[in-house]
Amino acid sequence: MIDIVAIPNLESYFELEHAPETVERLETPVPVIDLDVVEKNLWKWQKRCDSAGMANRPHVKTHKQIAFAKAQMDIGAQGITVQKLGEAEIMAKAGICDILLTYNVVGRLKLERLARLVKNTPIQTVADSKSVVEGLAATGSSIGRDLEVMVECDTGGGRNGVQSPDAAIELAKFIDSAPGVAYRGLMTFPAVGARKQSGEFLAEAKHRAEKSGLPTVCVSTGGTPDMWIDDGLESVTEYRAGTYIFNDRSQLQPEICQASDCALYVLATVVSRPTRDRAIIDAGSKSLTSDLMGCSGFGIDRNSGCVLSALTEEHGILDTRGSERPPRFGEQVRVIPNHVCPVVNLFDKVAISRGEVVRGFAKVDARGAVQ
Repeated sequence: MIDIVAIPNLESYFELEHAPETVERLETPVPVIDLDVVEKNLWKWQKRCDSAGMANRPHVKTHKQIAFAKAQMDIGAQGITVQKLGEAEIMAKAGICDILLTYNVVGRLKLERLARLVKNTPIQTVADSKSVVEGLAATGSSIGRDLEVMVECDTGGGRNGVQSPDAAIELAKFIDSAPGVAYRGLMTFPAVGARKQSGEFLAEAKHRAEKSGLPTVCVSTGGTPDMWIDDGLESVTEYRAGTYIFNDRSQLQPEICQASDCALYVLATVVSRPTRDRAIIDAGSKSLTSDLMGCSGFGIDRNSGCVLSALTEEHGILDTRGSERPPRFGEQVRVIPNHVCPVVNLFDKVAISRGEVVRGFAKVDARGAVQ
């Protein structure tokens, strides 16, 4: 178990650029990340993983920053998860070695990049078809190193993945027999609220694999919305969550967290008050994601409670009806976005703060690394 006093000084992980001393002096729009809240979120989730006997493998697509990835590992994470090769390349270059790439690597150019990467950094990969495995096997054989491959399972999420435990075992056997790859285990991204169903699928697939003589070293699941639910974790050995480091409005609505747990907000300025019913801010779809994530509107001002009812590219429309103190012209607002992950990817740098004190600007290392 980790003691909270053992959490390192997060500022020490960053090469911070000079910035105004206080949040109110920042030029808008800009994401602001409060390290006091980040530390609490990191500590709470790592403690949860330790108590449940699961390895923590956080998804870096949320923060896209080397500093946070290294801090997560120093606090207790076993390794990190990346979604694209570009993220893996950036994190590996920074010295992070335990990386799971949860995306089918398909095509000659991608496989050549993977080959260059795994020569120096052992990367775990996933596959949901024999065609994907064949490409990975050829890559492993070309460099003389078996690539560790996990079978991706569709346990209700309706995205990638084999469709049944039988199909999972068939693919696991194919991986085990192919030169250049080695079977490591099972991986899934379950649908929200379907953890029990997902757990039954994984438990059955693991049982059949081991009955076939294939030891399943790892069973990996993920998803921030259900991360506090115990159902379906019986066979799970590691958990992948990304949003928890910052949290966002999609976690507020089902009361998974509180506004005080949201470490990132987009600071914006009211640039127009054309009517009593709306205020226009200088943050639109190019600063805030258009993802709804089951929410009404596109974000919420944490101070006034006003909801962003609409977005254009550079304008956000705050619905000020019903607010006891709607924001005035020229006033700053602090928008909690519906979905924090794409918001970070929209900016070259973010402001790092401790409460109202700004420590500096930090580069978003993997911004745009979607190839």
